[in-house]
Amino acid sequence: MDPRPATHVWPEGTPPFDTELRVASAAYLRGTGDHRYADARQWLKGALLLSAALGAGGVALTAGGPARFALGYVAFVLLFAVLAINFMHDAAHGTLIGPPRVSPAAGRRLNAWIARAVTVPLGIEPAYWRVRHIAFHHPYANIEGRDLDLEENFFLCQTPFQTRRPHHRYQHLYWPLIAALSMPYIGWIYDWSDRLGKTPVARHRALPGVRGWLTFVGAKLAHFALMLALPVWALHGTGVGWGGVIAAYAFAQMCASCFVVGLLLGTHWADVAFYRAPGCEPLPHGWREHGLHTAVDWLPEPRWLAFWLGGLHRHATHHLFPTWHHRHCDALAALAAPIAARHGVPYRVLTYRELIAAQRQFLKQMGGATGTESE
Repeated sequence: MDPRPATHVWPEGTPPFDTELRVASAAYLRGTGDHRYADARQWLKGALLLSAALGAGGVALTAGGPARFALGYVAFVLLFAVLAINFMHDAAHGTLIGPPRVSPAAGRRLNAWIARAVTVPLGIEPAYWRVRHIAFHHPYANIEGRDLDLEENFFLCQTPFQTRRPHHRYQHLYWPLIAALSMPYIGWIYDWSDRLGKTPVARHRALPGVRGWLTFVGAKLAHFALMLALPVWALHGTGVGWGGVIAAYAFAQMCASCFVVGLLLGTHWADVAFYRAPGCEPLPHGWREHGLHTAVDWLPEPRWLAFWLGGLHRHATHHLFPTWHHRHCDALAALAAPIAARHGVPYRVLTYRELIAAQRQFLKQMGGATGTESE
């Protein structure tokens, strides 16, 4: 899948901003003698997270009672959520491993296998998530009618162009519940809608034919076997039955979902621009500049937490350099910020508190305003 956005949305030619970014990033790689992919430090992080997750799973499966089981079970799911933001996202972009270490074809296979392994405990189909993310979100971030992450829905009003319902005036209060249900919604609703051809994702044929059905259904069955059947079987006679396992499953999925979504949602809501899909004329800027109009970076406190966030805090930077592993994001942000300033392109970096405050203000505005269009 070509990671570059469709050209008919953007002006012809390469904007000077894009050229300068490409030259600067290439010089950075040459100067450091590095590559765009994950390094040994990232793989060590993955090994540590996987070991911790398996340890938590072991605690859950050998628990003598409900409390110890629930603690281990929730920790297992949360650690796999951290693995997902550190590995599944980069795997979707093909930035975990690639040339010259392996051939492009081998790199695609390895990235796909890693994404699938990481997402089994979360119940998400990585092939469809990748299409939604690479083919619809990245090329068309915050473009109404193109970005599937911003599809109009009953629960949230996310753009100035969507219908505002009476309950949306409270969305700044109930959004954590929506965040908690988002990941289960992807696994239960989005995945099956994509599989059954009910969405634009279907035309990309990510899992075609009988083999695709076997892969898709097999992954769903593996998820339920691992997360429901195995605990019930392993804990038979300990006081943890189907009811306790299902309750732990629902709670863990909601915690993991709230954790991931809570790190990410505001990056496309905090004082950013929204656009309608152009009818005939292209948008007035290139796709890299568009990324800075529609996303922000944020910095965690303490700063060492950034190592474990998979680059989610550098979301605007990621939109500038989607084919780079997230370990480079801080360095890329440092070289991109002065270039953006020279070209008059906004490049905003917030604290997490500022991000949440801006997100809350955005949700209040979208839920109660009568509709001022951005751009």
